[in-house]
Amino acid sequence: MAIGFITHRSFMLHNMGDYHPECPERLHAINDRLISAGVEPYLYHREAHMVEREQLLRVHDADYIDQVFEASPADGLAYLDGDTAMCPDTLDAALYAAGANVQAVEMVMTGQVKKAFCAVRPPGHHAERHRAMGFCFVNNVAVGAAHAIEAYGLERVAIVDFDVHHGNGTEDIFSGNPQVLFCSSFQHPFYPGSGADTKVDNIVNCTLPAGAGSREFRDAVSKHFVPAIEAFKPQLILISAGFDAHSSDDMAQMELHESDYAWVTQQLCSLADKYSEGRIVSTLEGGYALDALARSVTVHIKTLMGEA
Repeated sequence: MAIGFITHRSFMLHNMGDYHPECPERLHAINDRLISAGVEPYLYHREAHMVEREQLLRVHDADYIDQVFEASPADGLAYLDGDTAMCPDTLDAALYAAGANVQAVEMVMTGQVKKAFCAVRPPGHHAERHRAMGFCFVNNVAVGAAHAIEAYGLERVAIVDFDVHHGNGTEDIFSGNPQVLFCSSFQHPFYPGSGADTKVDNIVNCTLPAGAGSREFRDAVSKHFVPAIEAFKPQLILISAGFDAHSSDDMAQMELHESDYAWVTQQLCSLADKYSEGRIVSTLEGGYALDALARSVTVHIKTLMGEA
């Protein structure tokens, strides 16, 4: 099954400095692996469109968006927080990354494809309604979810985030919103230090200790995410696909493998087939060990295609 694959050349130009883990080489590694694995010919390639301001304002405050635009430097780096910097090409990359999610939602909602993957950077799930942090400027998956609700009248959108870090930005934006179910698994205690004490009906957070591996992760998904999604009956599933819980990734201390990403993707595909007419939009978040990231994204996409 062909899968939408949305990216943009601007993503390769966003650069937060030498040795920063969120680097352009991440996408190079993914692209090379997709080619060597024979997956690339089955991708329905589309170049991302730039997000519109109206689409950003559904999830971010206007003064924050103005702040991001004003911070964009003519040269050098402008830091919005300690590890989140803008170079002259960052603003375009962030706007195209959010636009990729809008475009992917449109592709699956109009039946061009059943599933789509957004190969984007910068990532988005730490970006709160009014704050950049954690390498993130605009909350890409939130923009996509809000677009699905506003443009297509969806009443129930589920977002599943299996990045090793809590999706604090997505929670901040949608906490208490009955149209969005947000499920996030993450190492705790760990950056950004949020999520463990959340008690909101539409938020399902699963904390995992350092050293947790396949059993703990799969138990959390099976016992918490799956029942919540089944009860919610989403019309669309969005994935914040972070791969930094991989055992080879030294950004954190979890022990997942490609087989775990294939497994969780298959669970979500089954739920999408049951409730969402098969519709899934996945977008890249974390993952910083280049070879492990490339292998994990490839098995994720192959599973979305029904081939893993």
